[in-house]
Amino acid sequence: MPPTSRPLRKLGFLTIGLFDEADPRRGHESTLEIIELGERLGFDSAWLRHRHLQYGISSPVAVMAAASQRTSRIELGTAVIPLGWENPLRLAEDLATADILSGGRVNPGVSVGPPMHYGQVKEALYPDTGDAEDFSYTRVRRLLDFVRGGSATGFSGVEGFEVFSDRVQPHSPGLGRRMWYGGGSLGSARWAGEQGMNFLTSSVVKAEETEGPAFDFAEIQLSHIRAFRARHPDGEAARVSQGLVVIPTDSASPRQRAGYEEYAARRTPRTTTPQGPARLLFAPDVVGTSEEIAERLHAHAAFREVDEVAFALPFTFRHEDYVQILTDMATKLGPALGWKPSEQGVLRT
Repeated sequence: MPPTSRPLRKLGFLTIGLFDEADPRRGHESTLEIIELGERLGFDSAWLRHRHLQYGISSPVAVMAAASQRTSRIELGTAVIPLGWENPLRLAEDLATADILSGGRVNPGVSVGPPMHYGQVKEALYPDTGDAEDFSYTRVRRLLDFVRGGSATGFSGVEGFEVFSDRVQPHSPGLGRRMWYGGGSLGSARWAGEQGMNFLTSSVVKAEETEGPAFDFAEIQLSHIRAFRARHPDGEAARVSQGLVVIPTDSASPRQRAGYEEYAARRTPRTTTPQGPARLLFAPDVVGTSEEIAERLHAHAAFREVDEVAFALPFTFRHEDYVQILTDMATKLGPALGWKPSEQGVLRT
């Protein structure tokens, strides 16, 4: 088995936090329990997807704040907040508040572009400014400036009995260094590097004509990682996290294994060629024993360039499936990849 060029230093997981419309509390509670389990197992980070007008987490900052009160060590991230739905000033306040409550454990991941189905939600989201909204990188730069302590107003001081600040309050000094950009193209990788952000890669990339082997996911993702680091002030030390869908089956029941394999098989056809006008290329889901998965990851060109991962949990599985997958990740797969759990977080059995 070829060694990784970067030993795995941080092991994380990503969840969408699905819930039943008739009982949303149960779904959110399941997500919080999974995060608590992740901390006990020694995971370094737990990440939340962001879904609007769907049956997944629509307010990950609120969920992170709740999780921060039930955990003490695990880092809490978003992968990713689509900024087209957000006011950067208000989001900066919420992120800083959650970060303060967590003791400095929040890792906000963001992306840009118009909201999904914008034509259908524009009147509800931006009834007066829908055609004037700027969904470019400028929105991220505004957020970064506010989070990093930049001025939000020309006024500060005392007015009557009230005291006003010219920057976002509370201010969390370390948060600016923990801002991530979720990108799947060469352009986004380069831009994120130039801004001094961290870079989230996922199981989706753009198959751009100018890149290497046309449909080789790993090589395309590798080119993004290298382009990001080439533009980042920290160079090779710049942080990159990979987010493939990985499903270890070591302790899975026969029913679970069959369900996991069926899930991956249904999704495999989309991995063979680029999809849609954006030419999106999806990585195959990785299902098998931890030994088998480790062998495949060690052969993955992009994985060999990172020392952090946030493996994505499948969207539609049951709570007990996530418990089994996370337990195998922490006790079997992580060690097979050279990872060691935090001493404060190891689950004692």
